[in-house]
Amino acid sequence: MAVSVPQSPLGSGRTRAAYVPATTGPAFTAAEHGVLRRLRTPLAVQRYLNALPYNTAAAPLTLRSFRGVVRHQTAHCLEAVLLAATALEQHGYPPLVLSFESIDHLDHVLFVYQWRGHWGAVARSRDPGLHGRKAVFRTTRALALSYVEPYVDLTGRLTGYAVVDLRKLGRYDWRLSERNVWKAERILLDHPHRPIRTPDHRVTRWRNRHRAFLTRFPGHKPRFFAGEDSWSELPAAFRRVIGRGNTRRCGGDLNEASTGVS
Repeated sequence: MAVSVPQSPLGSGRTRAAYVPATTGPAFTAAEHGVLRRLRTPLAVQRYLNALPYNTAAAPLTLRSFRGVVRHQTAHCLEAVLLAATALEQHGYPPLVLSFESIDHLDHVLFVYQWRGHWGAVARSRDPGLHGRKAVFRTTRALALSYVEPYVDLTGRLTGYAVVDLRKLGRYDWRLSERNVWKAERILLDHPHRPIRTPDHRVTRWRNRHRAFLTRFPGHKPRFFAGEDSWSELPAAFRRVIGRGNTRRCGGDLNEASTGVS
C-alpha cells in the first residue's frame, strides 16, 4: 500500500501528502505509478473517468481491472469503480463499493468514500444523474437515496442498495489482473441489499416525465432532478442542460428522503 493519507476530495488544502510507491502489495508498472500520482483525490479520479469513452462493447463482455482500464482507456460502470477503488486505496481510501439493484436488473455501482464525516461517490454512467456525488451526505443510505429519482427511466426503479468492501475478496486479484475479474461482480450480486421503497405514484409521475422528455428531445438525456448541486462534475457530453425550462430547482435537505422514498 502506498504511504499516504486521504486528501480532500477536491484536492484542496495547503499541503498534500506525496505519493510514495509501496514496497509490498500490488505490483504496479512505472506507467501505472504515473497514473496513481495524478489520481490522488476522488475529484481527480472522477475527471479521469469522465474523459474516458464509456465501454459499450456488447461482445465479448469485459470486466477489466485498474490495469485493463488504464491500458484500454475505456470503462463501464463497474470497471470505473474498480479503477477508482484501486487508485484511491493507494491514497488511504478503503475500497468500498455501493451496489444498486433495479427492478429491470440494469444495476449500477459507485465507489464511495467518507470525508469529514460525510459520504460521497465516484461513478461513471451513460446517464448524467448516475455519476458521482460530492461528500455532503451524512449516511450511505442518504447517498443512495440521491440516486432514486435519476434512476427512473422507461424501465428502471431502484429496489435496494448495499455497501461492500472489496477487501473481502482476499487474495483474488481484482486490482491488476490481466483477465476479466468476474468474481468482483459476483460478490456484489451475492451480498444482501437493503430495501429502497418508493411510492408507486411518484415512480409513475417520474416515468411519465421521462417519457415526455424523450418525445420532445429525442437522443438527449434529462437533467431535471432535485439535488443536482450535490453532483460531482459530469462528462462534457452531459454538461449542457436540454429543456432548461422544465428543470426543477433543488429543494429540501440533501440528507433527508424528502420525496417520500425510504
